Amino acid sequence: MIILPEINPEIIRIGPFALRWYGLMYVFGFATALFLGHRRATRKHSRIKPEQFQNLLIYILVGLIIGGRLGYTLFYNGSYYIQRPIEILAVWNGGMSFHGGLIGVCCAAMLFSYRHNLKFLDIGDFIAPLAPPGLFAGRIGNFINGELWGRPSDIPWAMVFNDSASGGIARHPSQLYEAFLEGIVLFVILWVFSSKPRHRGSVSGLFLLFYGSFRFLVEFCRQPDLQLGFIAMDWMTMGQILSLPMILIGALLLIRSAMSNPITANVRNNL
Repeated sequence: MIILPEINPEIIRIGPFALRWYGLMYVFGFATALFLGHRRATRKHSRIKPEQFQNLLIYILVGLIIGGRLGYTLFYNGSYYIQRPIEILAVWNGGMSFHGGLIGVCCAAMLFSYRHNLKFLDIGDFIAPLAPPGLFAGRIGNFINGELWGRPSDIPWAMVFNDSASGGIARHPSQLYEAFLEGIVLFVILWVFSSKPRHRGSVSGLFLLFYGSFRFLVEFCRQPDLQLGFIAMDWMTMGQILSLPMILIGALLLIRSAMSNPITANVRNNL
């Protein structure tokens, strides 16, 4: 059992302004996406060009923040925010949903593709490998904040979190499980797979399939949200329910890609 020291969520405070670890993780994720996206855009087979990428990243960032916040309020704490709608704007108090963020990113990508005469799946294939480093940073932020901890456990690496709601019980460090699977493992899979020209939608499909599967599995070690508990069959959580459509859509995109010709004319033209 590992007893975690209490970590101040604020790195530094100057008057009313504070730099928080969680906010720093968002900056890290954005900076990493900017660096990796520029590298991807300069590849000769990239369907997103360098001059389009920075504009695209702004769309994605706005969609991520709006979608993540609205997703959290709707999926995880709807009754609370219906009574206090003004608090939806208080993002500094925490409360972001990955699945809501994904929906927001998809909406932003659709808008960008329409305005720039691009294919929606081309944008999805481009940005999918940029997401895992941000997911890794976000889960490390959760770990530092001592939130979204796991279920009680007696494994040797079980950890006691300082949050009073955790009950002082040794628990799975599920944040670290997710950081490893959704951040490191998923990044390696997508970066290697997308290093060569692929059929449209295959990179997006791989992201959806693996993220959904990783999240579904880790939810068995993660404590269900206190305000929700188990949603179905006394074992299925909201995170698992929201991950099922990702797994299905990802599998369908990969099947569609596998049934395509060995290499399309569209890919050849970008070589």
